[in-house]
Amino acid sequence: MPLFPEATRPSYNHWKLPHIIELLQTLVDRDMKLMYKRSALGVVWTLVNPLLQLLVFVFVFQVIIKIDIPQYASYIFVGLLAWNWFQNSLFQATGIIINSRALIRQPSFPTAILPVVIVTTGLIHFILALPVLIVFLLLDGVRLTPLILILPILHVLQFALTVTFAYFLAALNVTFRDTQHTLGVLLQFLFYLTPVFYELTSIPGQYWKVYGLNPVVHIITCYRQILIWGVQPDWLAMAIIAGITLVLLPIGYRLFKHQSLRFVEEI
Repeated sequence: MPLFPEATRPSYNHWKLPHIIELLQTLVDRDMKLMYKRSALGVVWTLVNPLLQLLVFVFVFQVIIKIDIPQYASYIFVGLLAWNWFQNSLFQATGIIINSRALIRQPSFPTAILPVVIVTTGLIHFILALPVLIVFLLLDGVRLTPLILILPILHVLQFALTVTFAYFLAALNVTFRDTQHTLGVLLQFLFYLTPVFYELTSIPGQYWKVYGLNPVVHIITCYRQILIWGVQPDWLAMAIIAGITLVLLPIGYRLFKHQSLRFVEEI
């Protein structure tokens, strides 16, 4: 079923910002409804996975192998929420073109909005989990500071970075269908190279130059600086990531748009 009636559907060359925002809201709302259709718990399911992961990590690294990290439950939870948004968005966005054949074949449909929809849905899940995270922080004895107001800046940064990667991966997956499967393996590998359940200080100095190339390392650290430690985030790291994103995002978008000319044929 078309998202816009034939009479009101904008042509491909006449999509304006209000149309894009309306379409984004429609698609995100549709995804959220489909995701929790006939579900008794609804959005609560978004917390099940990180909470189960949290329980496992706390048991392993506080009971079996004791790691001396203050407020460990909060430390883990912050890392898991940021990482899961990044990981799930990339994995789903990579296959979004293949899984959206009906939309792709609609005349004048702006395909470039699809990866944005996936990342936006992930952002909504992150925001919905924030109240639970704040409860964890308070129970862990963390004192929230006005620095929490900086969170939206960090959200925008992670959002833009994730969309950038999503454009590259979604375009690549249409031609090379193994991309999504390969990405799953790479993300699992990258998870262990991201300080979700351990401290940065445990990384030997000689490996830091390579380890620090992972942008999620710095993003998760900034979340912890704001939420747990109550200190200014690493503005230099954020500025570098923002600069790289500003360069790569237009390139990823143009590659996606170029590939989109063949999407109907390829799928």
